[in-house]
Amino acid sequence: MSMTEILGAENIKKAVEAFAAVGSFNHKKFIQMIGLKNRNLEELRKVFHILDKDKSGFIEEEELRLFLQGFSQDARELSAQEVKKLLGAGDKDGDGKIGAEEFSMLVAES
Repeated sequence: MSMTEILGAENIKKAVEAFAAVGSFNHKKFIQMIGLKNRNLEELRKVFHILDKDKSGFIEEEELRLFLQGFSQDARELSAQEVKKLLGAGDKDGDGKIGAEEFSMLVAES
């Protein structure tokens, strides 16, 4: 399954382009731009599983660094500062990673 099967390819392209500059990433705006906030729980789980590259049940720092590439392969990597900010927003229990439920809450708060 690919992101474009869940989210619109044009929305993904526009969102990735909007945050092409290092330091520009804003997870709330990105989530809104790709239409993720309007998706049901099953679709959110599918997106989560695509981002969870190692299938550990969590999105860890390395996977967060490649967050944009989970939506578009030619997207840039997030900077260390952007990863830290995204992790801080999504990691509700402080374990250093984002679980499926935390991901759903991150989307809901956007």
